[in-house]
Amino acid sequence: MRTWPRSARWSIYVLVAILFAIACAILSSWQFARGELRDASNALITNNYDADPVPLSELMSGTDDFDPGDEWHPVVVTGEYLADDQLLARNRPEGGTSAYEVIVPLQLDDGRILAIDRGWVPPAYEGGAEAVPAPPTGEVTVTARLRASEALPTSGRTAPEGQLPMIHVPSVAAQTGEQTITPVYAIMSSEEPAPDERPNPLAAPEVDPGPHLSYAVQWILFAIMGFAFIGYMIRTEMVPARGDDEDPDDLDEDRPRPQRRPRRKRRDRDAEEEDAILDRL
Repeated sequence: MRTWPRSARWSIYVLVAILFAIACAILSSWQFARGELRDASNALITNNYDADPVPLSELMSGTDDFDPGDEWHPVVVTGEYLADDQLLARNRPEGGTSAYEVIVPLQLDDGRILAIDRGWVPPAYEGGAEAVPAPPTGEVTVTARLRASEALPTSGRTAPEGQLPMIHVPSVAAQTGEQTITPVYAIMSSEEPAPDERPNPLAAPEVDPGPHLSYAVQWILFAIMGFAFIGYMIRTEMVPARGDDEDPDDLDEDRPRPQRRPRRKRRDRDAEEEDAILDRL
């Protein structure tokens, strides 16, 4: 590229800087969008998590009329657990391990079925089935927080029979019937009557803005640094070019010339011989 004309090289430099800046702008915009989604999620937690529990019928009257703005809101439901349809959601990050969350459908008094997440249990490292405390029998009143159904893995990952790869409520409805509420499930906070033993409760969600804003600003700074670097490269090529265009004679006028050492005069050999003769006489 050094053999190309300077104007062509500089045009390529500027084009590279522009393309790099466009890529940085796209990545920065993506981080801003993720930050907005995180802020909206945090707002739902802040507004709904500690709200007073209400009957589920106040938020949902059917099986699919869920308002996303009601996520994390506590509800009170009464019904009977369908213990035979219990499922385990695998590979859940709870308790510092790949735990299982216990999903038990609850048939409500109005006939609808709501999937209840009763908490988590550790995996059975010694082999065999995981130790899962049984849900209470008979009529039970559950206070729980609504959560949106999770999507199935895009990788196509599946789970053994009796387990779920994600808390995908339509997969629960496949075995409990069309009366199942599919857009949401509910994370249990308490149940009455309380059993002697229950799964470990899930931790409260963290309200954290995340690093998205700082990442977005960093991509903007990278774009500016890209233009600064290209400007530096062009400047480094301009300095030698100016030196090549200057007249050498002009440079010699101001440049101090080295002083020559005076030459020693060589005496004529004949004169030296005459002097030697005179000295002898």
